[in-house]
Amino acid sequence: MNSTEEDQPNMSEDDVTSLPPPQPPPPDLTSATVKQNPPPPSTPHHFTPNPDQVLENVLENVLCFLTERSHRNAASLVCKSWYRAEALTRSEVVIGNCYSISPSRVINRFKKVKGVCIKGKPRFADFSLLPPDWGAHFAPWVLAMGEVYYRCLEKVCLKRMSITDDDLANLAHGFPNFKELVLVCCDGFGTSGLSVLANGCRQLRVLDLVDSEVSDDEEDWISCFPENTTCLESLGFDCVEAPINFEALERLVMRSPSLRKLRVNRYVSIPQLYRLIVRAPQLTHLGTGSFSTLEDLTQIDQEPDYVSAFAACKSLVCLSGFREILPEYLPAIRPVCANLTSLNLSYANINAEQLKSVIRFCHKLQVFWVLDTICDEGLEAVASVCKDLREIRVFPLEPREEEDGPVGEVGLRAISEGCRKLESILYFCQAMTNAAVIAMSKNCADLVVFRLCIMGRQRPDRLTGEPMDEGFGAIVKNCKKLTRLAVSGLLTDKAFSYIGQYGKLVRTLSVAFAGDSDLGLKHVLEGCPMLQKLEIRDSPFGDAALRSGLHHYYNMRFLWMSSCRVTRRCGAEIAHQLPRLVVEAINWNDEGMERGEYVETLYMYRSLVGPRTDTLKFVNIL
Repeated sequence: MNSTEEDQPNMSEDDVTSLPPPQPPPPDLTSATVKQNPPPPSTPHHFTPNPDQVLENVLENVLCFLTERSHRNAASLVCKSWYRAEALTRSEVVIGNCYSISPSRVINRFKKVKGVCIKGKPRFADFSLLPPDWGAHFAPWVLAMGEVYYRCLEKVCLKRMSITDDDLANLAHGFPNFKELVLVCCDGFGTSGLSVLANGCRQLRVLDLVDSEVSDDEEDWISCFPENTTCLESLGFDCVEAPINFEALERLVMRSPSLRKLRVNRYVSIPQLYRLIVRAPQLTHLGTGSFSTLEDLTQIDQEPDYVSAFAACKSLVCLSGFREILPEYLPAIRPVCANLTSLNLSYANINAEQLKSVIRFCHKLQVFWVLDTICDEGLEAVASVCKDLREIRVFPLEPREEEDGPVGEVGLRAISEGCRKLESILYFCQAMTNAAVIAMSKNCADLVVFRLCIMGRQRPDRLTGEPMDEGFGAIVKNCKKLTRLAVSGLLTDKAFSYIGQYGKLVRTLSVAFAGDSDLGLKHVLEGCPMLQKLEIRDSPFGDAALRSGLHHYYNMRFLWMSSCRVTRRCGAEIAHQLPRLVVEAINWNDEGMERGEYVETLYMYRSLVGPRTDTLKFVNIL
């Protein structure tokens, strides 16, 4: 690899850290003097604009119509003038890894940004495979943005970042036009910070907290929104594990005529939910809270007519919540089922019969999340009704490794036969068969995402005892649009050879408890040219496998290996050969100290600014 390629690693479609092509800049004609014959005294003088300036002005007007990030990134690499014009017209920036570039470099390039999306910790942090204080702090970003984006910043979206109450205060007080905040799987803040944000952002339109950890500071943050009519369009706080002032919430809903999306937490009962939806029948998305009676019903003169309240919600297309559901209340949603395109029952502990009472009306459903408590029978009911289904996720109520589980090959086959338009599936089960997976590959050829999580470690085909190689091989052979794949169960190097041979569009690959030898990972790294994210845990891959990807690591966003057979020495060698690659060795628990020469966790990612400076003692930059 030559020095030019090392200095300018290729970036994925949702990164903005790409550099302009290595060519000399065009001559600067902006200050050049153009010699002209003096006009006659009676002829008015006409200014001749600089041709290059005219071209850039036209280019800026054209680039405004480019909305896809991949298209914009490609445009920025054409030449210097396109690079400048693209930066001036970019309104939203997505940082795929907060450590891949510095805040100052981003704000120096993009001067007129209205929205910023930043991703922090790798996904395996969701499974307690990364210490909570590992990093990914938002503080340096918000401080840097305050210097340049003071007037223009309107939107911030963070995923797996650590954001403090002080950071929320900086957003509230430092950006007068701030309107949208979305926090996904974030931590570090509490209800005190939410109070400051609600009080300081008078134009707030969106506040969505998704699967984030919010500390209870005993602050009545709901009461801090403006007392007059608000601009709120979306309010989601279903992950906040703290009681709220319901009367304040009810008043807030009443004075928010633009509110379309509302997700409340489990401290809101179904009688309280009734009071909210009768005051906001315009809702399109609703998170129901507990969907049970937290109050003493003897104190209520007459139980509300929940069916009529839902019937009045003519625009409702998305339902979620049901966190502490009493199944007898579930039929209340029947009036809206015919219009639903998304139904999330992933917190609802219901059985197949209870599901059937509502799913038979959901003919337009496209997205469906559910617990495995509905069993294969429930999935068969879904398959018989939801012919337009595009995404399904089946989560375990209690993750366990027993041989028999509530869902398996029967449910998977039923979905594949009944939902032929399926594009994405996440399926947790205890065991599976190759035949069921092969059937899905043939019936659902438009699959883009296939994630099969067999919770039993190295579990073979339930009926034949054979490895699951042929099943996953069929998925990558027959599903030509596949970009994301998660594999599990008993897999040999043959399965990985299939992935390398046929998975030419695979961008994200997750591997758990699988593989025979280094050859398996070598097949993937040498055969998948589009691979961006590779996550591996508890697999037998070692140094030779890691070295086989040297040619490709600059094209990837990250590689994560935990509880594998990778040594510190190999990681250091790769870091030396690829200076734009940051290699972190993470050892943070007692088990990691007993692995001898092997690193507990190796996390590699490309960066334009070198190693980070905020590491703690359990992180060693190689």
